Amino acid sequence: MADLVQSFVLTFVPLFIVIDPLGNLPFVISMSEGLTVREGRKLVLIAVATAALVGLVFLFFGQFILTVMGIDFGSLAIAGGLILLVLSIKHMTTGQMMDVIKEEMMAVVPIGTPLTVGPATITTLLLLTAQFPLYVVLISFLLNLVVTWLIFQLSHQIVRFTGQGGVKAVSRIFSLLLAAIAVSMIIRGLDLLGVLILPG
Repeated sequence: MADLVQSFVLTFVPLFIVIDPLGNLPFVISMSEGLTVREGRKLVLIAVATAALVGLVFLFFGQFILTVMGIDFGSLAIAGGLILLVLSIKHMTTGQMMDVIKEEMMAVVPIGTPLTVGPATITTLLLLTAQFPLYVVLISFLLNLVVTWLIFQLSHQIVRFTGQGGVKAVSRIFSLLLAAIAVSMIIRGLDLLGVLILPG
């Protein structure tokens, strides 16, 4: 029993760190700007469902998929970073993350992936399955998604507290941070590919 609890802790904590629901909450608020409460809840549900689907696919078939398609984690990180960079620049310059694309698509990309479940989460899942029983990693991942859903739901309360004006004021700042995360992902991908060697 003690070993099971220890395994759960050692899988839950790393996944919580890489999924980073608290860190991603500001981006959820920014991207749900202008949506009704119902639309915002729908966005969160679709985002978490997308994250769950992507995570489960890579949890069970990740290494096989990457091997068959000839894709490595470096390429995956660069692709995710480029998507985030384009979206963040668009939001900073136009005030909109997307023009006429529905909230469903915004929930899938970038909230569901690569923000919630991206290269870092996929890599962590694959590494954990090599160290711990698959069912332990699966339970930890699903519980992390439940926690993520609960935290994302708080975005509605935060918007009501700050008002739409407050959300608009901080959304530009978070778009800049999102761009920084995107650049970091691209640099990390280049490092994984051996194109750019990072110190340390």
